[in-house]
Amino acid sequence: MKALTEKDIRGSFVNCSKGEAARIPLPRDLATRPWEDLDFLGWRDLSAPDRSYLVTGGSDGGGPVGVTLRFPSVKRGALHRSMCGLCLTIHPGSGVSLMTARKRGKDGREGNSLGLYMCTDLACSLYVRGKKLPEPGGRFEETLTVDEQIARMTGNLSGFLARL
Repeated sequence: MKALTEKDIRGSFVNCSKGEAARIPLPRDLATRPWEDLDFLGWRDLSAPDRSYLVTGGSDGGGPVGVTLRFPSVKRGALHRSMCGLCLTIHPGSGVSLMTARKRGKDGREGNSLGLYMCTDLACSLYVRGKKLPEPGGRFEETLTVDEQIARMTGNLSGFLARL
């Protein structure tokens, strides 16, 4: 993914107003993010524990696409394990959350949303590449190459975004 600027990020959001996008708190470490290892930029809102944001690089010829996400702030027990619908990493407890995004346009204004279970830290790109390790048992040994796993993950994300 190519590095994104604040202007790129704020202009990318498709499921909120321009005013809402202007108020989104951006990560402070944009300059030091491992952009070459990211397929999307994801971060949590530290001022609102139930909000996260995700921005794709827009490699399909279009510009970046950003979505605002909400997830429940309830903590699950440490024995509960869930799988991310993007990267297929398994996390215990609250490591995977149902992230919901308000739909675009009229459907979103009417309160309709779409959800997907995702890594709560939105570090899917790093898990797939082995740059960030989940707890033991969090990644299955696969016969797919890392490039094929990346393609599967970005395909899962593209499918989610297309349904918005």
